[in-house]
Amino acid sequence: MVIEYTGRQTVVTQKYKDLVEVGLKRVKKIVGDGASAKVILTVDKHRKIADVSVSVGSQSMVSNCESAEMTTALRDALAKLEQTAIRQKQKISTIKRHPRTGELAVPDGEIPGVVATE
Repeated sequence: MVIEYTGRQTVVTQKYKDLVEVGLKRVKKIVGDGASAKVILTVDKHRKIADVSVSVGSQSMVSNCESAEMTTALRDALAKLEQTAIRQKQKISTIKRHPRTGELAVPDGEIPGVVATE
């Protein structure tokens, strides 16, 4: 996974990079290898804002959190991103496994694998 870091009014330290890499490993397990991520860390007076976005193909997931501490904001943003990835994966698998409305997967009265003898 390609990760791009941006620091606005702050320096992106190795501590933050390690924290992001651990969090994005969990997301990578869900979305796959072809993902790219952008991490933007912003400091505005007393607020620390972490904005993490992951794009996979045509899908993109964005999460941003703010806190008094940058590590807390990063952890919260990565946790939200993981939940978003899980939700999207469940949505895709649910759509794939259910027939369209109005269509029946098996005609009425028939059981798959059972031959009717009369």
